[in-house]
Amino acid sequence: MFNELVGFLNDLVWSKPLVYGLLATGIIFSLMLRFSQVRHIKEMIRLMFQGEKSPKGISSFQAIALSLAGRVGTGNIVGVSTAIFIGGPGALFWMWATAFLGASTAFIESTLGQIYKREERGEYRGGPAYYMEYGIKGGIGKVLGIAFAIITIISMGLLLPGVQSNAIASGFHNAWGIPYWVVGVVLAILLALIVFGGLKSIAKVATAIVPFMAILYIIMAIVVIVMNIKEVPDLFVLIFKSAFNLEASFGGILGAMIEIGVKRGLYSNEAGQGTGPHAAAAAEVSHPAKQGLVQSFSVYIDTLFVCTATGLIILLSGTYNTTNGEVDGNGMPSLLYNGDVYVQSVDGTKDYSGTAMYVQAGIDKAFAGADYVFDPAYSGFGSYFVAIALFFFAFTTILAYSYMGETNVAYLTRNMSASTSKIFMNIMRTMLIFATVFGTIRTAELAWDLGDLGVGAMAWLNIIGIWILFKPAVAALKDYEKQMKEKGSGKYALFTPDPKVLPEAKFWLEDYPDRLRETGEIDSFNPSYDKK
Repeated sequence: MFNELVGFLNDLVWSKPLVYGLLATGIIFSLMLRFSQVRHIKEMIRLMFQGEKSPKGISSFQAIALSLAGRVGTGNIVGVSTAIFIGGPGALFWMWATAFLGASTAFIESTLGQIYKREERGEYRGGPAYYMEYGIKGGIGKVLGIAFAIITIISMGLLLPGVQSNAIASGFHNAWGIPYWVVGVVLAILLALIVFGGLKSIAKVATAIVPFMAILYIIMAIVVIVMNIKEVPDLFVLIFKSAFNLEASFGGILGAMIEIGVKRGLYSNEAGQGTGPHAAAAAEVSHPAKQGLVQSFSVYIDTLFVCTATGLIILLSGTYNTTNGEVDGNGMPSLLYNGDVYVQSVDGTKDYSGTAMYVQAGIDKAFAGADYVFDPAYSGFGSYFVAIALFFFAFTTILAYSYMGETNVAYLTRNMSASTSKIFMNIMRTMLIFATVFGTIRTAELAWDLGDLGVGAMAWLNIIGIWILFKPAVAALKDYEKQMKEKGSGKYALFTPDPKVLPEAKFWLEDYPDRLRETGEIDSFNPSYDKK
């Protein structure tokens, strides 16, 4: 009964208006920003390594690491596998499209997070709940903000951790036979040691782990690709032909392909979902557009690099499933057979955790060569590597969930005493740890359904919010570009909003100017400063 209810709500939330609405939003924002995701790639990379920070905030690099901790998770391995399983090779193209267009959406939401951020008990806090309440006039803004905060706490604290922990447990069980409950206990201990330390503790762990694991994973993909380099051109032809329904073996599934590609693309890169602005708001920058551009690039890292690495490994392995979205007489998905398409589950069962074995198979095949024979029970180097990758990706994602949950608890309790706020904060952290443990032992399909429900509900509210509020973010980019041109570099850009236009940008109107005057840092925004 519970599974059916979750499935019904999922279908309701993830209806066509959300899927195609996200694509349309990305297209329109890209046009409004004149494709800043292409024009400012060099500036994005420069800003990513900029070292601004303070006792109340974190650096841009720490912010992008924290953001990537949330973006780079099981969606990059299991999610991509599932997308190809359901939609065929063309689903990878639609994940790319979602990332390219989503980069503009990420800029809008992250810049808004910076514009409307607040200083709460010695730390920068911001995100959709904040920009909805302070940016949208009338009572509707506060209603949307509270609704988003509650849904996010439920999603981050209860619904989403299980997706990540389930994948970790499945990976370790498949590779080394470790019992699921043992993985759950170890995860609980590790999480407790970190999440109760707050933002600084989580950011430090994310900064140390995420770049290292992402680079290592991409290097492994490059090794696999190089070892199969002759097959790569045909592979890209297959992806593009399948994406536009030109490949006969995948005909008739264009709608399912687009929907699963967008759905898994959003789950992975989170553009438009409203998670990115939380980390973006915590960054110490002199102009909101700086962090907006950095967050745009994080979408590229997640999908164009990490997800593509997974997709190519799977397709090179020749061991992937695809369905046409229809069911047979027994209620099972109908399967399409063609050439090297290997059907691992003959009854059509969708094993969401098992799809990760396609990545394992791709790595094993690369090293075994022509002698390789796919065996689901085989535990080779591929299974060990994927298990470790899943652990680091998924574990840091749970840490990011903790921070985002905390931010929304801080929003809801900002008018309460510090001690009361801390109690609610600890309740949320404890809730997340229990959800993580429970996720290791529940069915993978239910875990993904609950996760999708949480992601979809957040996306609906956030999309409504940024469509009402996008103008300040667009104006911020224009102001940043103007200062880049006038001062010779974005390094000297300083955000000085008009109080009549943005009266609720309290941090930028009061807190930041006061700090610059007190420390004398205001001189550093004069282009001639370095020449003195």
